[in-house]
Amino acid sequence: MFKTLINIFRVPELRNKILFTVAMLAIYRIGFYIPLPGVNSGALSAAVHASSSSSSPLGQISGYLALFSGGNLGYSTIFGLGIMPYISAAIIFQLLGTVVPSLEKLQKEGEPGMRKINEWTRYATVGLCIIQAVMWIKYLTASSSGQPHGYLYANTFYHHYVLFWMMALLGMTAGSIFLMWLGEQIDAYGLGNGVSLIIMAGIVSRMPAAIGTIWKHSSFKVTAGANGAYGIGTILFLLAAFAGVTAGAILLEMAQRRIKIQQAKHIRGPRVYGGQSQYLPLRVNHGGVMPIIFASSLMLFPSIIFGWLEPHFSNSNAFSVIADALQPGGYLYVVAYVVLVFFFSYFWNTVQFQPKEMADQLRDYGSFIPGLRPGKRTAEYLENVMARVTYCGAAFLAVIALVPTIVSHYMNINYMVSQFLGGTGLLIVVSVLLDFLNRVEANLVMHNYEGFMDPGSANANVRRRPPSGGPGGGSTRYGALPGERIKGSAA
Repeated sequence: MFKTLINIFRVPELRNKILFTVAMLAIYRIGFYIPLPGVNSGALSAAVHASSSSSSPLGQISGYLALFSGGNLGYSTIFGLGIMPYISAAIIFQLLGTVVPSLEKLQKEGEPGMRKINEWTRYATVGLCIIQAVMWIKYLTASSSGQPHGYLYANTFYHHYVLFWMMALLGMTAGSIFLMWLGEQIDAYGLGNGVSLIIMAGIVSRMPAAIGTIWKHSSFKVTAGANGAYGIGTILFLLAAFAGVTAGAILLEMAQRRIKIQQAKHIRGPRVYGGQSQYLPLRVNHGGVMPIIFASSLMLFPSIIFGWLEPHFSNSNAFSVIADALQPGGYLYVVAYVVLVFFFSYFWNTVQFQPKEMADQLRDYGSFIPGLRPGKRTAEYLENVMARVTYCGAAFLAVIALVPTIVSHYMNINYMVSQFLGGTGLLIVVSVLLDFLNRVEANLVMHNYEGFMDPGSANANVRRRPPSGGPGGGSTRYGALPGERIKGSAA
């Protein structure tokens, strides 16, 4: 491994790409701490921290957006909205491409059509930024009984109210657009998918705080100490669980169902071409992290709604019981979460996986699945196989998604620590790192250097051949969130 790391810096092109990527991520982390003018960031962060401890709506929404967007509204910085508006716009256009004929036609046009869709996505991102920024600024400037909540400095609230609105709206929108531009620069001149790397950097940046929490609350005794202090057994369990869940996430991301494909023979004069056997890989986790993102988003609202209704109906404890059951770790929450993960796994599979189109492509290229007629019969077979594969992937995904909640609830471990034992954050980090290592591997192989794989492995005989699709590794999409596009590919 050390030899491979040395080889990385021997290739000037690869070294420059990695250094450029690191520099762009450093710029993102610097801007992450630049507050909006007039905001009392200390009072706001204290309120968000208290809300997250008491599972209030403010804490849940702020923590959710901080995990998925690469930003943090709890600090109200210029990057507070993160990259989420751009991802939301990309997902919207990707879903519309399956139901709007004009967008579907543009997607099939290749690079020119994708450029047009990307242009519309940027315009939609600006609109989403403005809407989200207005909602957040409205919350910051809200008052109770004519008095502000204290999130703005008094001088700002009473004398520069309109000016603050203009600066905050422009600053948060420009910050999100700048992050979008930063991701595109990484795509063009760096290594990896820029948007995914920004989100991963935001997730990994929370790990030192989690380690500090463990250190602060550790008693270093065989059993757990007083006031919920973590004992040696708990610490060893956290280390073993982290290693096991990480290995499971890697297995889930790389698992495939391979279907044998036979190529038809072509006779041209005295020579016979084709007749080779290949494999059609179907990913077990075809939906990636999207089922968890959608399920987590919907599960935020029931507990918030019932928690808001509880004080207004003090004569009945029904709302209180339902709100408690829908809190993370509750029985109703777990059941509903699993059902939503399965539902969105099949939904995303239906939207993205097109068996009829795949069967037609196999027929056009002169390939077929042994024992099946090309066309309708092949499409039905692919659909049935993908339905069974999706069931296994959704079950594994639901287990990984629920591990942090169950560990935090039943072992009394801070959620800041348990969130690294699974869930969307871990899946995003694993997928992005797999994509990054794959791209490094492809660049090393292209320059006749050994990569991270074992020279004695079964892939050693193909190591010296550059992968198809150029330095980016062809169609590998481990690190790309749905709705994003790796440079050089049409998907």
